[in-house]
Amino acid sequence: MRSYAIGDIHGQLEKLRDAHALIAADRQATGDKDAPVIHVGDLVDRGPDSRGVVQHLLDGVMRGERWVVLKGNHDRMFTGFLADPAYHDPGLRHGISWLHPNLGGASTLASYGVADANDRPVAEVHADAVKSVPQAHLDFLNGRPLWQLWGNALFVHAGVRPEVEIQDQVEDDLVWIRDDFLTATDDHGALVVHGHTVIEAATHYGNRVNIDSGAGYDGPLTAVVIDGSEVMLLTSEGRVPLKPAA
Repeated sequence: MRSYAIGDIHGQLEKLRDAHALIAADRQATGDKDAPVIHVGDLVDRGPDSRGVVQHLLDGVMRGERWVVLKGNHDRMFTGFLADPAYHDPGLRHGISWLHPNLGGASTLASYGVADANDRPVAEVHADAVKSVPQAHLDFLNGRPLWQLWGNALFVHAGVRPEVEIQDQVEDDLVWIRDDFLTATDDHGALVVHGHTVIEAATHYGNRVNIDSGAGYDGPLTAVVIDGSEVMLLTSEGRVPLKPAA
């Protein structure tokens, strides 16, 4: 069963359009119109046009594109802040909020016309955000699924808790987990395709494939195709096989 996946987008609308164009070219080459495109979350933060990314994906889903859009930790932090300016995501260490410069929340709000979020009182920023962010965007982000199983691949934002069935996984792990998942070498029952942990280039580890190549830090936005048991990077020159690292 064929499927496509796109890594963490982080407000990079033009890179997202380019990734969709690579998928469209692969569809044309193979004649496949039905394989889903799974976006592994983190639509927002750091990049210049989070609003545009959310609108682009919302529009595509509404018109019936074969797109699955998963929830990432940054998406959850965004909607959490809009619901409550005092919201503190369980995945963040104490004293750090979504508006911390390292997280990129201010860039997201700027794309909605809320300026200087890092330099103004939180209550004031929140009030402006509530007025500026469309409810349709919040509903879309809040309604994103946490995982998608397709064929022999399990798509999720951050990863899974080893030795826990997918239906028993908790949201905090699915959007935040790192070390316990990244160091696990056992078979997870399916090939886990994920983002969340930035690496230089998409890498196949045997039991998982990390496709977060750092679009939020001016890196490329990765698109891959999973075709049966093979994983291939999509490039302007076609497919490039991703083999399990030695």
